[in-house]
Amino acid sequence: MKVGFLILVATVAVLSACASSHPKTPSDNQANNNLTSSANVSSMDSERDIVLAVANPLESPGTHAGTSLLGYVPSGHYGAGQRAVSTLASLTQSYGLHEVTGWPIKALGLYCVVLAPPPGMTREALLKALGNDKRVQLAQPLQSYSVYADGSPQTRHYNDPYVSLQRGFVETDAALAQNLSQGSGVQIAVVDTGVDMAHLDLQGRIRDIHNMVDDSDSTFNRDRHGTEVAGIIAANADNHQGIVGIAPKSLLSVYKACWYPPTPNAGARCNTFSLAKALAGIIDSDARIINMSLGGPADPLLNMLLAKLTSEGRIVITAMPPDGAVDGFPDNAPGVIVVRVSETSAAPPGVLSAPGNDILTTQPGGGYDFTSGSSMAAAHVSGIVALLVSLAPTLDVRTIHDLLLRSSRVSNGMLQVNAASAVSALRSTHRATP
Repeated sequence: MKVGFLILVATVAVLSACASSHPKTPSDNQANNNLTSSANVSSMDSERDIVLAVANPLESPGTHAGTSLLGYVPSGHYGAGQRAVSTLASLTQSYGLHEVTGWPIKALGLYCVVLAPPPGMTREALLKALGNDKRVQLAQPLQSYSVYADGSPQTRHYNDPYVSLQRGFVETDAALAQNLSQGSGVQIAVVDTGVDMAHLDLQGRIRDIHNMVDDSDSTFNRDRHGTEVAGIIAANADNHQGIVGIAPKSLLSVYKACWYPPTPNAGARCNTFSLAKALAGIIDSDARIINMSLGGPADPLLNMLLAKLTSEGRIVITAMPPDGAVDGFPDNAPGVIVVRVSETSAAPPGVLSAPGNDILTTQPGGGYDFTSGSSMAAAHVSGIVALLVSLAPTLDVRTIHDLLLRSSRVSNGMLQVNAASAVSALRSTHRATP
């Protein structure tokens, strides 16, 4: 441990010296001018170039009048001693390297150069070879850094025209979180009504559909609630259409278990039979996350099916009932994540808060509109969980719940889940874990 630490400290010292400026003596000014004229730092490619250092010991002064330090030449390798010049010439010839620029580090007895790998050779292969070359003191990637100031890191920008109107997307800092994860590879089962399969913002986001209610494709595509939930979770990004989902690269499996009765303006309904069929179908699938933006009385059969799913490590996210009573299905089942609409008052113990009022999302017929309710709050959390699972597939539901709770942030006076904070907290935890 001590040896590794000392190597790390020495490496940091070398890199810090390579990046720093010397006091402005006349000789250093000449060296700096040479650096400026030979290379534009902003044009260096941090995805391609490497930093290499070779030994550059000070030479004895010359014995004849009018000479400078023995072996030092003023042009392309100003400040490089004869040993460094010879070593670099040999290395560039051996590996076919192209020197971008170089500069001496007197305090460390080194000469640093920025090099571009030869055509046809990857940076990784070159660094491996140089690392085994005894002529090389240090070889590493040329890395990019950011200053720690307001505005860093940068939030992603999208060409989707309504993204700025997405209250939940903005308040949870989803665009910032998507710099690190967009939910790629995560399968989400949505137990709900049908979904508009033709909606342009959902193209490619729905892996499969299962109609547990009827055989009507037209009714399936006209269903509003499922279309709204699907858009919040997974609407496509950067497709010049409407909105952006919280996890725009996740894939949805839609299980229609709810339907709209013929009564005007009536909400969607489900029953034990349709929900049991949906849950049984999910047991046979590989969906890791299950969004159930619905609720009702406790049900022994449904509880048994849900217990089977949670025992398999499935992550179930559900909406808190409008009356706030968490005593039915699925909200009262052990291991389920319950989500309410964000409010200024404190949430019940263990319940997460997420944006759920005036949420802009997809609508049947290819449209968009605002909607409200804890169903939409649950959909935001399902999307954030997909971002986390994409980064760490083995996360369990308790870890996810606790992470979302402690990473929640105050927005508009309300404590609610925050996608960017959750992703950042997850990455910090994983870096700290051996």
